[in-house]
Amino acid sequence: MIVPALVLCGGASARMGAPKALLDIGGETFLARVVRVLRSAGTDDVVVVTGAHDAEIREGLASWPPPAMPPRVVFNPDHARGQLTSLLAGLAVVDHPGVSAVLVTLVDHPLVRRETVVALLDAWRTTRAPVVRPRFGDRHGHPVVFDRAVFDALRQAPIDEGARTVVRACGSRVVDVPVDDPGVAADIDTPEDYASARAQLSRDPW
Repeated sequence: MIVPALVLCGGASARMGAPKALLDIGGETFLARVVRVLRSAGTDDVVVVTGAHDAEIREGLASWPPPAMPPRVVFNPDHARGQLTSLLAGLAVVDHPGVSAVLVTLVDHPLVRRETVVALLDAWRTTRAPVVRPRFGDRHGHPVVFDRAVFDALRQAPIDEGARTVVRACGSRVVDVPVDDPGVAADIDTPEDYASARAQLSRDPW
C-alpha cells in the first residue's frame, strides 16, 4: 500500500510578509523540517506543491546539502484560487494505480511530530477509513490522510469550499486519531505566530 505525501505551500504568505516555507525553525526551514519528518515517518514519496513563491522555494531546495535529497516539486498555476487547487495539483502527480491513499499537510504546520505521522498512517492501514485526521484536545489539524476512495470526491469538490466538503460528507466514517502533539494545530500565519512557535520550540524542542 503506497502512500505518498503532499506538502502544500502555494500561498502568498501575505500576513507573514515572507515565504513561510523558507523561514527558520530550530535550525532548519519550515519546508526542510516537514519533509524530514514525513520521510522519517515512512511516507513513500514527498511532493511539494508551490505557487506564489515557486522560484524562491526551488532556489532554496537547490541549496540543500547532501544527503538531504530535495523532494519533488510541482507548480500549481491556480494557487490563487485556493488550497484545494494545490491539493489537486499534487494529486495529479502522485496518483497512479499503486497508490492507496495520500497524506496531505501544510508547510505552515512545521512542528508536527514524527510519531503523529506514524500514528495517522497506522490508523489508516488498520481502518482503511476514507479520511484520517489528528485531534489535539478539541481541535483537528494536519496532516490528513485521504484514502483512494475519496480521490474523485476531492476532484469534484467546490474549489471555494475545499477538502472540508469531502470530510463532512464522510461523516462518521472519518477516523480521528487523538495525539499529544500541539504541532497539528499550530498554524503559523503571522509574525506573532512565528515568534510564539520559536519560543515554544526553545522550551520544548520536539
